[in-house]
Amino acid sequence: MSTLTITTIQTSLHWEDKTANLQMLEQKIQQMQKTEIVILPEMFSTGFSMKPELLAETMEGESVAWMKRIAAQQRIILTGSLIIEEEGKYYNRLIWMLPNGQYGYYDKRHLFAYAGEDEHYTPGHKRLIASVKGWRVNLLVCYDLRFPVWARQATPLTEADAEKNETEYDLMIYVANWPERRNHAWKTLLQARAIENQSYVVGVNRVGKDGNDIYHSGDSMIIDPMGEVIYTKAHDEDIHTVTLQKEKLEEIRHKLPFLEDADNFIIQS
Repeated sequence: MSTLTITTIQTSLHWEDKTANLQMLEQKIQQMQKTEIVILPEMFSTGFSMKPELLAETMEGESVAWMKRIAAQQRIILTGSLIIEEEGKYYNRLIWMLPNGQYGYYDKRHLFAYAGEDEHYTPGHKRLIASVKGWRVNLLVCYDLRFPVWARQATPLTEADAEKNETEYDLMIYVANWPERRNHAWKTLLQARAIENQSYVVGVNRVGKDGNDIYHSGDSMIIDPMGEVIYTKAHDEDIHTVTLQKEKLEEIRHKLPFLEDADNFIIQS
């Protein structure tokens, strides 16, 4: 059965300083052990800033070029979100960068109105489910975690689809800048998403204070399809690598076929 090796980078970020963040993250990536996917926090080049007019880049900009170079040099898939401008609109865009320079992207669907994100950014309307080594990966950003319908495994459209016994995805990744003051919700909801979708779940958060004096405790987590925590770390910067087992995932879904009883629904954006 297939395995998938992932590395999470829980780090402090230099506030609105792209050059410093890219240099810092490159040093961390160059020092890590062999891996297949490296996951960075939300807005990893700037921190969670509401100044896209000053900080946004295009898809031909410095940070995307940096992702392409690092992914190629290290032979990894690199993912995290950036502030991207496109046709006069700003997006909190998660990029899934392959070693060959090809990429997919997901624009954050649920914008954090409590911090005014909806006043500066445009929401996305399509999910991104990537494929690697026979694994399907659902990619999401921070506040999306509070909305279970957007993350829910899709039900089979036809009887033929149901007979294949295939789920929509096997791994869900959330990249975040989630404040410590609400870390109970972060930890609880990550486990809930794993249990209800019978999927591995990875949440990668930052640590330290941002430019608004908001403290982030990290609490990055890797969770198995039963909701058991494989890894978590609070407060400190940390790089962690783990190999996920597809065999364990399939065994759980076979022994406990709860997804077969799920409600049929269609997401309309």
